[in-house]
Amino acid sequence: MSQFDWTPEVYQEQAVAAIPFPPERVLELGMGTGETTRRLIEAHPESWVVGLDSSPDMVFRARQSYDDVQLARIEDPLPDGPWDLVISVLSVNQLSDEQKQALCRRVKDHARSLVIGDVFEPRQLSDLVDWSGAEIAWQQNDLAVVRATY
Repeated sequence: MSQFDWTPEVYQEQAVAAIPFPPERVLELGMGTGETTRRLIEAHPESWVVGLDSSPDMVFRARQSYDDVQLARIEDPLPDGPWDLVISVLSVNQLSDEQKQALCRRVKDHARSLVIGDVFEPRQLSDLVDWSGAEIAWQQNDLAVVRATY
């Protein structure tokens, strides 16, 4: 992979800017500290966000600011939808190709839209766009944000 500017503000802002419509029910995969959720709620204050993370430490931290944070892996079945938006920033790239394909299928079945911001090699980005039916909303070197509406 080539070099990229590791500025969280940039890719988080781009991910939130890529949201195709004001979502009411949002599922965030890989919530981490909750920074993407904070930005999403600032932009869309009517949104209700459920966050998932596989790290007990991250779930503990996020629960200090947000009510609905669950300990779960991205590979697990999605919580009951439907969801207006499934969003993930810097979490999906850790999955294998098969896991990414399965995630795209599950999201299409349970959500109206998808936004993913992550670090991608060119083939990975192309595959994700194909599997999800997405378009590239923003790209800077290895960082990209894709968005799909179903």
